[in-house]
Formats: sequence, structure tokens, C-alpha cells
Amino acid sequence: MNNPDSLQRRDFLKKSSLAAAGALLAANAPFDLSAFPASQNKLPQWKGFNLLDFFSPNPANGREGTKEEYFKWMADWGFDFVRIPMAYPSYLKFDRSRNILPEEVRNIDTEATDKIEELVYLAHKYKLHVSLNLHRGPGYCVNAGFHEPYNLWTDQQALDDFCFHWNFWATRFKNVSKKKISFDLLNEPSNREDMNDQHSKRGPVPGDVYRKMAIAASEAIKSVNKKHLIIADGNNTGSTVIPEIADLDIAQSCRGYTPGIVSHYKAPWAMKDIDNLPEVKWPGQVGDQFLSREMLEKFYEPWIALKNQGVGVHCGECGCFNKTPHDVLLAWFGDVLDILHTNQIGFALWEFKGSFGILNSGREDVGYEDWYGLKLDRKLLNLLTKNV
Repeated sequence: MNNPDSLQRRDFLKKSSLAAAGALLAANAPFDLSAFPASQNKLPQWKGFNLLDFFSPNPANGREGTKEEYFKWMADWGFDFVRIPMAYPSYLKFDRSRNILPEEVRNIDTEATDKIEELVYLAHKYKLHVSLNLHRGPGYCVNAGFHEPYNLWTDQQALDDFCFHWNFWATRFKNVSKKKISFDLLNEPSNREDMNDQHSKRGPVPGDVYRKMAIAASEAIKSVNKKHLIIADGNNTGSTVIPEIADLDIAQSCRGYTPGIVSHYKAPWAMKDIDNLPEVKWPGQVGDQFLSREMLEKFYEPWIALKNQGVGVHCGECGCFNKTPHDVLLAWFGDVLDILHTNQIGFALWEFKGSFGILNSGREDVGYEDWYGLKLDRKLLNLLTKNV
């Protein structure tokens, strides 16, 4: 039998170690990874895809739904994970001819949520773990396209409504094992001057504000089932570790988009003057910076240190827009995936079918393979399954 005093001391030492790591992260101090001995990732090394069935705030503008055979293909290829980024307005009832009102944010449309539930259980049929994510939560989204009635970071009503939604989903899947489902709180949090202007100045969410949100939402989820698994996306649009929550029972999710000039080359929503960008290459000089594996290793150092300190880490999104030359994509993404794999960190490609995906990506420099009437990028699939 364990000595209670010994357990308390062990817990104290663990939290102190996390606090020390957090102090380094917060100060952007240089990393000596030898100070954080390698350890097993607390999260499984899941590998899979994002599914965008409920990504649009307006279901009338949604994509073709995921078909059952897609899950079969994923499982047959060795994948075990899907992330479902949801826009909360997609499953509400309100007058879509005008901006939503705060009092309408809890108007759940059960027919819509039933469809989400069906997708989750269909994935489970093929033994895929499902991570439910609020890509748009009440009062915040990294994307434009919908006018929020308040600000999640400053308005208590927004936070209360955000927690209401997570309590709803936690209740829907109350008796589902954490081996099958997890709850990814909010996609790519950031702070910007105008919550409804995607192009206004951005920055990281203040650490104490992020912590307040994470604690409130996790309490709303764990009040239903204390064993539910919770994940928080990195701060500053998913790019940076959140040291302020490292002591909580919450895993963290990084991104595989660095550098953006490669992953979002000529993406009109992410870059200006896309017709005058420098030639992209990997590795090599692109504009005023030299792109290399070393820059990736530096980017992931804080995430590796976090994982080594006992916080679960997963890469919830990664991939490359279809305007990046295919050979550059394969060279760059091979380095990203190798760094993640070497450090036991799983990934989810954005997306399965579409401009970032392995099916029907619309790339003009790929010799596609016909796959049941769809266009399969076999080279990208082979890269993804290299370590599956």
C-alpha cells in the first residue's frame, strides 16, 4: 500500500517539474532536451485524418458527407484516428438570414446532433478513435465566415455557453470509453482585436485567460464522466505549448504547418499577393529565410519537452495545400512526420478528401491512381503509412 505522504510528495515533484518546464516555455528560453529525458507519450500515437462534415457554420454550405467505405479504407491502410472539427452553429436552430443572438446559442437541433453521433459510432465500427473538436466555439473561431455575438476571452456569457456545449457532448457520449473518444476543446485559439475580423492583429491568448477557459470546460465535461479524455490545442493558433495548463489533466495538440510558406503556399485565405510569392523549395532559400529540417526540430522542441514531462501530445492537424509542388510537399512532410514519429507523437492529416487530402486533392502535378472512382495520391498515402 502506498504511503499517502509519499504520494503527495511525488505529486508535488511532478507539478514542480512541470512548472519549471512551463517557466522555460513562457520565457522562450533555449531548450536543452537532455534536461527532459525521453519518456513515453501519455497519449497513444494515433494516426489519421480530419473529417469536415460539420466544419461549416451553415449546413447548407457543408461538404459531401463521409461515407462508410472511407472508414473501411482508413482501417485497412492502418489508420486508427479521426478528428471531427465542428462549428457549433451547424447543429443549432435559429434564423440564418441574420446574425445569431446570444440567447440562441443553446438552441440545439437534435436532428443535427444525431448525425454527428452517427458519424462517431460509424468510425467506432472500424475501431477508429474519434476526437470531437469545436472548430468554432461560442465567441471564437480562427476563421471568418460567421458573426459571433460575443467574445469567448472577455465575456462570461460566451464562456458559460461554451461550457454548455461541452457538457452536452460529454453527456451524449457519457458511457463511451476514453479509448474511443476524446474532446478537443477549441481549434487554434488566438487573441485578436476584432473577434469577427479574421485579418485583424493576432496574438496568443493570455495564459491566465486560456487556463480559465480550459478549467471551466474540463469541469463541464468531467462533471459527466471524470474519465473523459480532454485535449487543448496549442496557443497562438495551435503553434505554441500552453505552460499555464501543464499541471492539469489535459493533453495538448500541436500543428504540422510550419513553415506556412510551404504548407499554405498560394492559399488565398492565408497569404496576400499570392501571385508574387518566391519559388518554394525544401530544403533551400525561400525569400529571406533558409528552410530546413533544423527549423522544424527547433519548432517541435517545446512540444517534445512537454511530452517528456508527462503531458500527452498529439498533432491534431497537419498537411499541405494543393498549390505546393508535390515533390516539395513530400520532402517537407517527410521531415515533419519523421520528427513526430521519432518522438512518439501521432498526427491527423487535414483532410481525408479535398485540397489537403489524399483523395481528390486537385493537385496538377500528381499521377493519380483511380480508387473506386476517386483520385488517390498514392505517394502521399505511402508517406503517411510509412510508420503505421
